[in-house]
Amino acid sequence: MSVRTVVLVEGASDRAAVETLAARRGLDLAAVGAVVVTMGGAGGATRAIRAAVSQGAAVCGLYDVGEEGFVARALLRHGLAVAGTRAELAALGFHACDRDLEDELVRGLGVEGALAVVVQEGEGDRFRTFSGQPEWRGRPAAERLHRFWGTTAGRKERFGRALAAAAPVEPPPIAALLDHVAVGAGERTGGGA
Repeated sequence: MSVRTVVLVEGASDRAAVETLAARRGLDLAAVGAVVVTMGGAGGATRAIRAAVSQGAAVCGLYDVGEEGFVARALLRHGLAVAGTRAELAALGFHACDRDLEDELVRGLGVEGALAVVVQEGEGDRFRTFSGQPEWRGRPAAERLHRFWGTTAGRKERFGRALAAAAPVEPPPIAALLDHVAVGAGERTGGGA
């Protein structure tokens, strides 16, 4: 099946979370012609949007709120946006994560829930060791978690998947993104989402 929708995300952990939550809600991305593509950070938005548009695919995605300018400018450059406001980006299917996706997942799970996922993934002892380092001692657990996930190659992606799987509900930006993909698929097939 050909790709009809390219879902752009900043990194591998975002892709893992989106794919995990899509599967959990029963949205088969491949079956609806959607693929999740990492941009290598929001600075890659122009290149990623250009690639998708050149293939004739629709684009949508997630971005960190601090990176909104990159996404807005990329959409403006390609004539997909007029004003580049957050409301317009959302209407186009681009949704902002408050700080970043990991922060959205921690907020949904609560810090204790996120810490439980760290233990469940067999990283409890490593996290305690990390937390005991002088520069991290006494800092809020959410800050320590955020940094801890980025300290080892592959850990952030693994936790993107694990946190998404454990989340009691979809974080609002992902829920809105998946709704957008499902509605687009329904419109293409003539059915509902």
